[in-house]
Parts: sequence; C-alpha cells; structure tokens
Amino acid sequence: MRAQIKLGRIAGIAVGLHYSWFIIALLITLSLAKYFHSVTSQWSSGVVWASAIITGLFFFVALLMHELAHSLVAQAHGMRVQAITLFALGGISQIESDAPDAKTEFWMAIAGPITSAIIGCIFLGIAYWAGWRPGAAPVQPAVAVCRWLGYINLGLAGFNMIPGFPLDGGRILRAVVWRLTGNADSSMRVAAQAGEAVAFAFIVLGVMLFFAGAGFGGLWWAFIGWFLLDASRTSYAQTELLAELRDRRVGEMMERDCPTVDGKSSLQEFVDGYLLPTGGRCFIVEEGDQVAGLITPNEVKSVERALWPSRRVDSVMRPLQELHVVSPDTPAIQALQMMSREDVNQLPVVSNGRLEGVFSRSHVLRFLQTRSELLK
Repeated sequence: MRAQIKLGRIAGIAVGLHYSWFIIALLITLSLAKYFHSVTSQWSSGVVWASAIITGLFFFVALLMHELAHSLVAQAHGMRVQAITLFALGGISQIESDAPDAKTEFWMAIAGPITSAIIGCIFLGIAYWAGWRPGAAPVQPAVAVCRWLGYINLGLAGFNMIPGFPLDGGRILRAVVWRLTGNADSSMRVAAQAGEAVAFAFIVLGVMLFFAGAGFGGLWWAFIGWFLLDASRTSYAQTELLAELRDRRVGEMMERDCPTVDGKSSLQEFVDGYLLPTGGRCFIVEEGDQVAGLITPNEVKSVERALWPSRRVDSVMRPLQELHVVSPDTPAIQALQMMSREDVNQLPVVSNGRLEGVFSRSHVLRFLQTRSELLK
C-alpha cells in the first residue's frame, strides 16, 4: 500500500497517508465527540469538538509510533524500510525484506505492542497524576483525553498480540514456530492459518453483533475480519511464491529473445507494428548494432496520441545507462525486491557488458504458472 499524501521522513523513513485514512479519522472524531458529550453535559460544544479532534490526532500519532517501533528495529538489523503508511485500519511498515532469523522476527513484531503499552501507561499515569481514579468519570477535558488515549493504546497493544497473521501476535507466533522448527516457510504457513481462524472468528462475531442490534459496530468487526482474512491468504500465497523462487536465479527466468525496435521509428510505427500486434510489454531499443534502452507501454502513454507520428522511440525510451540492471546470477528474489524498490516492472540482464535478456514480473508469473500446471 502506497501513500497518496507524503508527510515527511522520520529516521530516513518516508511517512504518508492513504486516502482511506481520512474516512477513519472522520469516523473516530465523530465517535469521540459523542463519547465526550456523554462523559459530562457541562462541556460546551467547542470543548467537546476540540477534545475530539486533539484526541484523534494523538491517537494517530500513537499509531505512527507503533509502526515506527517495528521499522526502527528492522533498520537496526540491517533491513531497509521504504515507508510507513497510515490507512483506514491502522498503519503498515513497508519493509523491503523478511527478517533473516526468528530472533529478529520476534523483536520486530513485539516492538509495536510494547510501544503501544508504554504510551497507554504514560497517558493513564498523567490522568492519575491529575487526580483521576479508575472507575471515576473524568471532569476535566485534558484528563478525559488522557484516559481515553491510555485505554485505547493498551487495547491496541492487546489486540495486536492476538496470535494470527498479519497481527503482531501472528508474527510472534511465526517467530516461535520458526525457532522451534528451524523452518521459515512452515512457520509462516502456521501463522497464516492461525490468521485465517482469527479472521473468521471476527467475521462471525461481527455478524452476530450486527443482528443483535450493534449496527455499525458489528459491521466494523466483520470488516476487520475480512481484511485480516485477505491479508493472511495473501501472506500464505507470498510464502509459497518465495519458497518457489528462493533458489532461482535471474538467468533461469529471464526472457532471452526480447523483441527489438529501431530507435528512429516513430511512436505510431512502434504501436502499430510492434506493440499492438504482439501484445508485448517490453522492447529493446537499438541504435545501429548497439542497445540504447528499453521502451514499454508506460513510456508511450506519457505522450499525447496526437504526437505519436512525430515523436521517435529513442526520445521517450529509458536509456540503458539510467536503468538498474542485474546479472544472470542475481537471485530472483533480490531482483524482485529491486523492482519493488525502484517501482519498475522490468530489469535488463547484463553480463560482461552485454545485454543477455530482460527480467520482468510478467515473465516470472508465466514461469510460475507453467510450473504449477505441469507439476500439480
């Protein structure tokens, strides 16, 4: 999930918001306003709404700190973190690679809940210091804000410890199984299956609450269950994919007979003579006998259609010297990680200064599909 709105960087990690964040921010603010109004009728509307907005902002800062804890532990163990994105259901840290061992996986996973628990205790401690006691309704707005933030962060820590992937508890479960069995793939399967069980439980609970009169609250639990179910199944599929690719090299999966096009051709000639008839996604651009670069439908789409007859292929191609390249001996997983990091779908494969082929997502998918059809 990529952020549509970039907020800046923390410790070198890009932080941003997904558009869905605004939906949940609005719902939480409305819910908090209703809650604070029920706490005491003595507050003015201005105080109620100000408290709701401030509480909502602090809540999302706490979510960011939860995700930042995961990311900082990952960085400390040599993993690259691309970004942290806040969205409707919380936050997600985009870590480029999996943990190298069970110990790292454990500390990465538990860092988030520990951070949330500490934040919760701090807020409850502030409320207690200000005179609030458990069981008593807070009178002062600041105390009410701190009490809510304290309980919600403790609840967040507890919720994330549920042992089902992709929750932090599921990652902890994976780390424990990994440590006991020594098998990263089987531990991921166990965590994903536990995640499916948790997800189904949430869906059933949500449906029951809805028909019991809980209304939107029940639907929200069911929606969380659906999200967890989708995430756990996706994680399981990724595990199977990584297991298949773990010992593969780029040279085994690259496209060797890549179609070529003359760089002097117009875009219109390229589209009519190459792109549409073949349905290809990547073409090597030649200038004489030399490889000059690559061109894909994305480069063509960046030019207005009316200009296609007058624009040459070499004017919009991606020059070879500007492309990230791999060698035939590069591990396939490493190449896919590079493609994700650089947001590209193809990588030229170069050996001894000579272009050997192109490694692409589409070719990897065809390779895996063929193996699945033949070996299942």
